Amino acid sequence: MQLDMIELSVVNHPFICNLERHSIMKKNNAIAMLLPKAQLTTLIAIATAGLITGCSDPSDKVAKTTASEAKEVAKPAATAMDYVIRAESTIGFVGSKVTGSHTGGFKKFAGKVSATGGKVTAAEVKIDMNSIWSDNDRLTGHLKNADFFDVPKFPTSTFTVTTIESASGTNTVTGNLDLHGVTKSISFPADVQATEDAVTVKAEFAINRREFNINYAGRANDLVRDNVVLKLDITATPGEARPEDQLGN
Repeated sequence: MQLDMIELSVVNHPFICNLERHSIMKKNNAIAMLLPKAQLTTLIAIATAGLITGCSDPSDKVAKTTASEAKEVAKPAATAMDYVIRAESTIGFVGSKVTGSHTGGFKKFAGKVSATGGKVTAAEVKIDMNSIWSDNDRLTGHLKNADFFDVPKFPTSTFTVTTIESASGTNTVTGNLDLHGVTKSISFPADVQATEDAVTVKAEFAINRREFNINYAGRANDLVRDNVVLKLDITATPGEARPEDQLGN
């Protein structure tokens, strides 16, 4: 039994999932002789399903943004209270290629949120791109070079909120994302909570890296997908920024 090539269609782009060619029957001849046909068929089906699952696109499970021209930045209300984004917050990502995915995030970022009457009126977060990490050290180094984020040239990324709209219990956050020298407006669903004690934002969504001129395609038999999942878990509280809450630390 040969497992050769499985063609996928991911985000309206054809991809070829290049599964490693192998013959289960030939490689496991001894197992084939010992197992009844029904059990062997089940074993092959499970192995095949595992290979196909490895090619799934994480961005299919979240909302996808569409970048547009940058919009006018929201101004804090005169009566707004200021909150500092705390270092305990997390900004993570999941990037994928046809053979699997990688998780990562950013260790250093800082920002402020303004809110009044239980509503966020303004917010901005700056990310130290050199603080990027991933589950693979070699990949982390690659993400920093010109194929991806080109950190020496673009050391900081910024997201600035322009509006937050609420409808039917759902919040839609819109803001300008300055990434890789390109500034565009994106919108994504989020759970936003604002009280006198804290502002929290939780969201998972995908951006298309090519809309920010990050165009590295990957290897011909292991293409990098365009959509990258971002995971936000932000907590901001009143008071002064601690050293660990500041970008330079």
